[in-house]
Amino acid sequence: MLKNILYEPKLMISDGICLAMFVWFWFCLPSRLFVSPTSYVVEASNGELLSAAIARDGQWRFPMADSIPEKFADCIIAFEDKRFYSHIGIDPLAMGRALRQNFKAKSVVSGGSTLSMQVIRLSRRESRTVWQKLIEVILAFRLELRYSKKEILNLYATHAPFGSNVVGLDAAAWRYFGRSAGSLSWGEMATLAVLPNSPSLVHPGKNSTKLIKKRNDLLDKVAALHMIDQASANLSKLEPIPGKPQPLPQNAPHLLNRFKAERKALGIESTKIISTLNYELQLKVNGLLKRYNNRYRANDINNIAALVLDVSKGSVISYVGNIYQPEHKELESHVDMIKAARSPGSTLKPLLYASMMNDGFLLPKTLVPDVPTQINGYSPQNYDLGYDGAIPADKALSRSLNIPAVKMLQNYKYQRFYDKLKKLGISTLNKPADHYGLSLILGGSEVTMWDLAKAYLGMARTLNHFNNYQGKYNIHDYDAPLYVAGQRDERFDRFEAELSSNFDYASIWNTFNAMEELMRPGEEGLWEQFSSAQRVAWKTGTSFGFRDGWAIGLTPQYVVCVWVGNADGEGRPGLTGIDVAAPVLFDIFKQLPAGKWFQTPKHNLKKMRICKQSGYKAGTYCNEVIEELVSPAGERTALCPFHKLVHLDPTGQYRVTDVCESPGNMVHQSWFILPPAMEYYYKIKHSDYKILPPFKPGCSDAAGNYVMEMIYPKNNTSIYVPLEFDGRRGKVVLNATHRDANAKIYWHIDNAYVGTTKNYHQLELSPNPGKHTLTLVDENGERLVQTFTILDTNKH
Repeated sequence: MLKNILYEPKLMISDGICLAMFVWFWFCLPSRLFVSPTSYVVEASNGELLSAAIARDGQWRFPMADSIPEKFADCIIAFEDKRFYSHIGIDPLAMGRALRQNFKAKSVVSGGSTLSMQVIRLSRRESRTVWQKLIEVILAFRLELRYSKKEILNLYATHAPFGSNVVGLDAAAWRYFGRSAGSLSWGEMATLAVLPNSPSLVHPGKNSTKLIKKRNDLLDKVAALHMIDQASANLSKLEPIPGKPQPLPQNAPHLLNRFKAERKALGIESTKIISTLNYELQLKVNGLLKRYNNRYRANDINNIAALVLDVSKGSVISYVGNIYQPEHKELESHVDMIKAARSPGSTLKPLLYASMMNDGFLLPKTLVPDVPTQINGYSPQNYDLGYDGAIPADKALSRSLNIPAVKMLQNYKYQRFYDKLKKLGISTLNKPADHYGLSLILGGSEVTMWDLAKAYLGMARTLNHFNNYQGKYNIHDYDAPLYVAGQRDERFDRFEAELSSNFDYASIWNTFNAMEELMRPGEEGLWEQFSSAQRVAWKTGTSFGFRDGWAIGLTPQYVVCVWVGNADGEGRPGLTGIDVAAPVLFDIFKQLPAGKWFQTPKHNLKKMRICKQSGYKAGTYCNEVIEELVSPAGERTALCPFHKLVHLDPTGQYRVTDVCESPGNMVHQSWFILPPAMEYYYKIKHSDYKILPPFKPGCSDAAGNYVMEMIYPKNNTSIYVPLEFDGRRGKVVLNATHRDANAKIYWHIDNAYVGTTKNYHQLELSPNPGKHTLTLVDENGERLVQTFTILDTNKH
């Protein structure tokens, strides 16, 4: 009994020691063996390497791959550990052989380490002593219990040194052979397999004989193990060994940097991604942009970028943020222009056009004014400095006329458009709406290529889905494009669909049709024709000072955005969207498969009676009425304001009233009447425009129909008159129009008569600084009174 009592504590102690040793053994292997930083790597959708960056510690070390090539597994096992698949981390036969060899040589000539032990040694990086060797043995056994043989091989292939600053098989394959590991030959793979054992053999121009011998011996061993036949081994021996390490591909360096910056936000742990980029297309776009860049640099235009999106997948298929030329630092080619905030020029005009149709402010062909305009000191100009008087909204968009765009925004309100752009994801609007004002539509804000392309992508995706959600809208259509492979889960989209979106189907459809003309005068006023195998909706833009040239185009399948300019913001003559960006856009579309045009969303369109001449909803007096498919919101638009009923005498030569003509003798006729300023320019370009007949002598305009209008200056305008070269005050040209082409106008300033004009109503004057009252009187006593202010030159 006493013996049992004395024995039990000893038993408990020994059991405790055993338990402690087991616990230590079980937890001795770190949960994460390797903590060294890895290179950032971006691969194309097919697995081809696009770009890579060196790791933080200056090593080329790719993240661990899912698997390793079978050739490398065969070579490394034959060279390092031929019983790898049969031992449990320790090979007693190999260790015994190593002890015998080392004893005979009286130095360490063989290690006897298995691949499992080498993985442990690579992870610990400690000095090699007998004690450390024993620890390696224990940890190798534990490694075998945690990982499969394939996983251990993968760990070794990922972290083995391959000479210089190259770590891991994948990095070595690219650095020494310029290809992926999976595409290497037996000779190339055998060369890499012997390097971890002697990394210094790979130095260019040194040790080549030793390296060739080691490789050839390994090829013979692989053949002896029947992994390949001897004839293949002999042919592999004829292959050259690598020389100077090769630079890694840099076919998407700006996307690589973007991934670096966004990796944590994307929730990606690895520093390697398989992207959505199409490998072949990325190379083609890179080459195409380099050719254009070589041409544009003759005009000191140094930078160019392009972004191509797949509409159906909502993904990026080509991303060229700039022409990558790090050897020329002055070109700033490292700047990713896809992320850079730049003035968008006219590229926002289609968004305004769609917004106004969506919100019931406009029909597709509604006439909008195109006359000289001053708004609170702001005077927009068309590129050709001309005026149409009045122009259909779709033509104003296709010709990218500035004044109609400003007039449209003035009607829509820039605050409302600002909010719409925010909803579309334009992230660079970081100041209040009042800061931008009406200049918002002419490039007065900043936008990135990414945000702009995303907005048009959302519109294209929405229109493609018009039949998918029973008249509702998918809120995910305007999600940011994906550049990391992996489809978003779309199973619940139909449950999240909403009754409205940024734009309705009809507004998008009409906008794309307006953008679709391939032959038209661009915003630069030049006729341009681009051949294309497919229908493309497109828009160009040029920023103030010729600093940015834009072109964005889309089909139901693709969105392409192109920017050309200088990263430092320097403007250059000829740097216009139509001249430098549009040719690139259409060349990119030539690289893409042609497809069908957008389907007409018939069930989402409303057939409406439209006045053919004015584009407004047809009123009572519209002569020609046509039917058009428009947004349902078009019901809220105004009736045609330009067709009015006029009363003529029996001859039809004069207008009359009941003062001078019996109602029974009057001829009542519908007449298209534009306001005087619009009429003045409209009739120049429209020879069929019929001017109102004059009133019959003895009749007056009882309806108070105004006949005169100031073209310049507008009421309450402030005018700066510069000094001439000789120091004298310059002159201001006052310009008016009268509905009667033969009328005389008598001009008065501050009740003092200053001149008379007939037919062509312009007067050159030099008023003193200060506020003035301008009075115009015609022969019939019709008056027009307004004020203007001449600024004091000495104070400005």
